[in-house]
Amino acid sequence: MQLMLIAVLAAVAVFAAVALLILTVVGNRSAAESRLAALRPIAEFGAAPEAGLEVPAPPKFRPQDALELLTRPLAPFRDWLRSRDEDLSYRLNLGGFRNPGDADTFLSCKLLGPIVGILLATFAGADEFLYAALLLGVAGFFAPDIYLFRAIGRRKQKIGNALPDALDLLVICMEAGLGIDQATLRIAKEIEPVYPDLSEELFITAYEQRAGKPRLEAWRSMSDRLDLDNVRQFVAMLVQTERLGTPIARSLGIFADTLRTKRLMLAEERAAKTTVKLIFPLAIFIFPALFIVLLGPGILSVLKAIENSGN
Repeated sequence: MQLMLIAVLAAVAVFAAVALLILTVVGNRSAAESRLAALRPIAEFGAAPEAGLEVPAPPKFRPQDALELLTRPLAPFRDWLRSRDEDLSYRLNLGGFRNPGDADTFLSCKLLGPIVGILLATFAGADEFLYAALLLGVAGFFAPDIYLFRAIGRRKQKIGNALPDALDLLVICMEAGLGIDQATLRIAKEIEPVYPDLSEELFITAYEQRAGKPRLEAWRSMSDRLDLDNVRQFVAMLVQTERLGTPIARSLGIFADTLRTKRLMLAEERAAKTTVKLIFPLAIFIFPALFIVLLGPGILSVLKAIENSGN
């Protein structure tokens, strides 16, 4: 066991040394790079920093940068994973990860996961090291996918729960005289503290319409980004009201009532399932303890009586 612990510490030390070496080589600037960095504010603002202009602060170091730095030697494998997963950007968008470096962070975690799993497998002992390394390595490789899958499910559930309330506010704004474009932007600002995910999507839709994108195309883009049946039905309702010329506020009110009824039915369904789900905890944990408490004294009395009769 001491040898395995020494091996683990040595592996961690080697990994840290390589990471520090890469940081030293990559992080140090040459003289030309330092000069270009000093001249960048002049190129951007047309004056020297001493002229009274504020120079933007350098970007802060983030954990994503550390992951990218540690996995830089594995960049070919990261590029290969990106080329094999064409839907990665779409899945990250569904999960709410829209920063440009989120894809690299996700792939870096997939590459570091097996390494961490193999290091943890050294604690299993020499006999079971191979099986533990294989199991933990595979688990570490697929752990980011599982996390992303759960994040997508949680985000969809939050947006689905927030949609009826947002539609109610949209109906109120439109009945007060606002157009659907102005109402969308107003609702996005109002619900941002409570429903940030839906607020972000509404902001994107409003900004797309301001940029000149047609209204129905902007709402269809939102439907594609969210991949929710309720949003698809909402967009289909907007298309129908646009073509037929029906009052959109009334249609939105009816649709919001339908979504609210559906949400209530889902809550009742989950409440009805709790009785079935309680059977297994009762049968495994509560009933045995209850039998011991109720039948234990009687069984002890019977055994004592049998022992006395035998004597």
